[in-house]
Amino acid sequence: MKSERDIPKPPESLDIRETGLPIDGEPQFSDHRLFFQLHVFETDNDTSRIVEMLDMCRLNAVLYDDMNHPNGIGVLFMAEDPATLLKESRSLLHQAQVESNLTYRPEMTMIGRTYSSGREPDLKEWLIDKPRRNVLNSDYPWAIWYPLRRKSEFYQLEPRDRGRILGEHAMLGRSYAAGGHASDIRLACFGLDRNDNEFVIGLVGAELYPLSRLIQDMRKTEQTTKYIESLGPFFVGKVRKQFG
Repeated sequence: MKSERDIPKPPESLDIRETGLPIDGEPQFSDHRLFFQLHVFETDNDTSRIVEMLDMCRLNAVLYDDMNHPNGIGVLFMAEDPATLLKESRSLLHQAQVESNLTYRPEMTMIGRTYSSGREPDLKEWLIDKPRRNVLNSDYPWAIWYPLRRKSEFYQLEPRDRGRILGEHAMLGRSYAAGGHASDIRLACFGLDRNDNEFVIGLVGAELYPLSRLIQDMRKTEQTTKYIESLGPFFVGKVRKQFG
């Protein structure tokens, strides 16, 4: 006969909400987040029809000219509901491909969701308002988007060591933001990316050089030199029009 020690205990219920910094001792929770998806195309036609369709779209969006392709464009969509993101973007892009002779470049597709670390003083600002404001800011016409994946060794580190390594990376990003050089959009894409990437990073700013310089400076951090498995591909775009 089994003793009580041998009987498996039922699993504790999971709380998968986003968590922020406690306020007056009360924890912050949120089940809201933004999903972003970038689609990249090659086209040999005028894209005025795409602009018309994006004007009528119910989603916030950004149309980019692709700096690394003479006939390339990128379309960034965002929505809180992934089902709405899928339905609206799929319908619009299918019509755009037919009418504007677009050639889809699936290797450049990126998707991710905003997330919290547990230290954010304002969850709604961090998860919804700030990332949307950054990509729709008319003062930020330049953008670099890229996915990344960490080495498995990173997740085997003690939490204190992971925090220290991430803190170095974050401080560098904050210094660029404080100087008005660059703002970032940090997205998780675990299980969402076809290539098993873990994060998508968007850097936006008034000029392209500081965005490139920030990536250069981040190559020197411990996270990048020791624990990044892969970076890229990189999409470099200049805003043609923002829809929001």
